[in-house]
Amino acid sequence: MNQNTQSDLGKLILRLTLGALVLLHGIAKLKGGVSGIEGMVAAYGLPSVLAYGVLVGEVLAPLLLIAGFYARVGALLIAVNMLFALALAHMGQLGLLNEQGGWALELQGMFLGTALALALLGPGRYGINGR
Repeated sequence: MNQNTQSDLGKLILRLTLGALVLLHGIAKLKGGVSGIEGMVAAYGLPSVLAYGVLVGEVLAPLLLIAGFYARVGALLIAVNMLFALALAHMGQLGLLNEQGGWALELQGMFLGTALALALLGPGRYGINGR
């Protein structure tokens, strides 16, 4: 297997993994609603309609990644979604460690870092508009 094929397979694995894991959060929001997020957004003085942006970041963006269709845009949307999540819901945990000694926000950090990497790397050739 040549280096380009390995690179494209690596990007595919990253896209599918991040897309599937974030999409699970989005499905939960579709089932349970975004009322809790509306409250958080309103508590910061922002319009509560912004809470629906979580559906863009956790449903539409992961689907873009999984399909490899405008995957860089999907990755950037997930990164923005994660920045909002960190700012609105997790700021108090930013410097904390969990019971195992890891960062309390390692999942959010991994989602953010992987999304940024995919935005820079692109989708690879295994996608609808792969490059």
